Amino acid sequence: MLQFPTWKRVLIWSVVVAGLLFAMPNAFYSRVEVHNDAVRAIEAQGGGASPEQEAERAEWPSWLPSTIVNLGLDLRGGAHLLAEVSVEDVYADRLEGMWPEVRNALRAERAQIGTIRRQDGVSDELRIRISEPGQVDRAVAVVRDLARPIVSLTGVGASDIAVRNEGPDIVISLSDAERQATDDRTMRQSVEIIRRRVDEVGTREPTIQRQGERRILIQVPGIGSAEELKSLIGTTAKLTFHPVIGRAASADTEPGPRELIVASMDEPGVFYRLERGAVVTGEELVDAQPAFDQNGRPAVNFRFNPSGARKFGDYTAENIGSPFAIVLDDQVISAPVIQSHIPGGSGIITGQFGVEESTELAVLLRAGALPAEMVFLEERTIGPELGADSIAAGQVACLVAFAAVLVFMALSYGWFGLIANVALILNVGMIFGLLSLIGATLTLPGIAGIVLTIGMAVDANVLIFERIKEELKTARGPARAIELGYEKALSAILDANITTFITALILFLMGSGPVRGFAITLGLGILTSMFTAIYVTRLIIVTWYERKRPKVITV
Repeated sequence: MLQFPTWKRVLIWSVVVAGLLFAMPNAFYSRVEVHNDAVRAIEAQGGGASPEQEAERAEWPSWLPSTIVNLGLDLRGGAHLLAEVSVEDVYADRLEGMWPEVRNALRAERAQIGTIRRQDGVSDELRIRISEPGQVDRAVAVVRDLARPIVSLTGVGASDIAVRNEGPDIVISLSDAERQATDDRTMRQSVEIIRRRVDEVGTREPTIQRQGERRILIQVPGIGSAEELKSLIGTTAKLTFHPVIGRAASADTEPGPRELIVASMDEPGVFYRLERGAVVTGEELVDAQPAFDQNGRPAVNFRFNPSGARKFGDYTAENIGSPFAIVLDDQVISAPVIQSHIPGGSGIITGQFGVEESTELAVLLRAGALPAEMVFLEERTIGPELGADSIAAGQVACLVAFAAVLVFMALSYGWFGLIANVALILNVGMIFGLLSLIGATLTLPGIAGIVLTIGMAVDANVLIFERIKEELKTARGPARAIELGYEKALSAILDANITTFITALILFLMGSGPVRGFAITLGLGILTSMFTAIYVTRLIIVTWYERKRPKVITV
């Protein structure tokens, strides 16, 4: 007969209540949004909220969930850009930066190879001619000794440069493995810079992701126009190197004259007291690359231009054993200790890095400016009015679909149809609860996924109710008919929903942007509809049957 243990009843209703609780903030969207913005602002400044911020934080109780569904570009309005990164610029800059090192190495062999002259050539090659053609092989060997191993997970064992001779000329170019690693670092650096630039203006849930090998998709809800976004991306990150005076207790610590209190990026709650005057700035940083130290541990090499090299060399000679801070956008990303005099404008940062961490730190160090020119292939501005119209249209579509399904189920299955309608209402609430919990972004295709879910959600109930009707015709009692109806309909329900879920999963993995938004809501809707159809409606029907004990039921 019908059996539902107490622990299972408590668990089912607990899941339902939790889903509705996380969905509830979306019913008070503006208030919760103001509260969340105030909380983020207070956390960013390390405490000490102003009266206005306290009032905004009080807009929503802190003991209630405050996660809300983020609105996508097509619902909030904003700007859309598709940019292509000219990675060839980086090849040329890398080879240009190698020229002084190559020249110095060859000058040491001038007695045998003769004079050295740089020749004109294509931008991604460094061409050098020596006056003694018979010694070109020796010159090539000298240059090859300057090659460094590539620090990447895909280029293990390869060198960063390829050197060949063409007559009396030595031709230096980046190796294929180094080009691939450079492309990856350049794209990651570009994405990181753009993300930091966009985050500064406080936009909510921007979409900044790599598309293909050389393109970046940028979608920023809430920004005025595509031109404003392009201007924002074009600004330069502020990178500086400061002497460290010591640690500060909090962000509210009063700095001394000519001092700064700066938070650590990687260590929450840690603040540094720095001298206000920077030793060198990011404008003088030429390059930063992942490398290995003398013990074979991942590290980061950096290099300044001549002006920065002179200032950095003088400072390190006078401050051996003292820490200095690398500050990016008012956050300390690293505070290494000066181990020795660092002449020549190049140095190494060591620490507890893995290969990925050293690569990411090199990306942050180079994040002072975009590494290569960005060509904007596509740009669109979506006004907030259009977003409001999209929301209104989505609401109408959901309400019409909702009302049609509710009426159909009530007319077709009577009391059982009303129970299915209750489960459907809970289902929609749980969808929004899950979307809020995972921080998903709702787009117009996502609304379409919810509308489709509303139509599909009652399929399982239809299968169950039809099966119960069939079992009632065999003269079994109501309790047995209900039990067999759920048991025999389960395989068909699982088959139908699993195949649809696989489709949603493929759309999510293979698609991007709006397609993913549709796949997320469809996939979550399938999970919640199966839960409400198999467990919630059954629990409601069992509870009703236990109380009423009808001799005959009509479906």
